[in-house]
Amino acid sequence: MIAKEKVRELAEQRIQELEKPLYIVDITISSANHILVELDNEVEPVSIEDCVSVSRNIEHNLDREVEDFQLEVSSAGLDKPLRNYRQFKKNVGRELKVKLADQGKIEGKLIEADESQITLETEKRERVEGKKKKLKVLENIVLPYDKIGEAKVVISFK
Repeated sequence: MIAKEKVRELAEQRIQELEKPLYIVDITISSANHILVELDNEVEPVSIEDCVSVSRNIEHNLDREVEDFQLEVSSAGLDKPLRNYRQFKKNVGRELKVKLADQGKIEGKLIEADESQITLETEKRERVEGKKKKLKVLENIVLPYDKIGEAKVVISFK
């Protein structure tokens, strides 16, 4: 089986050469040597050229004579959960759906992300004394990463 560390080393070698704010989100290698490398960019979307460049560096430095493999290099994708601090930081200002580790759910605007936690601005309607209608009340909720089961960006076409 191909070593994950070797694939990471080859991918990071090319990322440094590209001099772009690219980073590796995840690397998975199946027992059948299907290698999946997911990339993201701190500033802009990951380009096809970036994926091809990283893929070529990995492929050209692994020997198919020793072990056959299938390689796929892609961007992390909008439909995938956020998995590291840099992805949360990139998505500050966007709406997130968060499934909590304890089975609850929260939806709100990501207003801050640091290396230990995120802050979501949630909106709910509450009855205010002396008013007939319920009013919108904003609340900031701080969530440490270990309390987050899964967080996804809400895709909106508004």
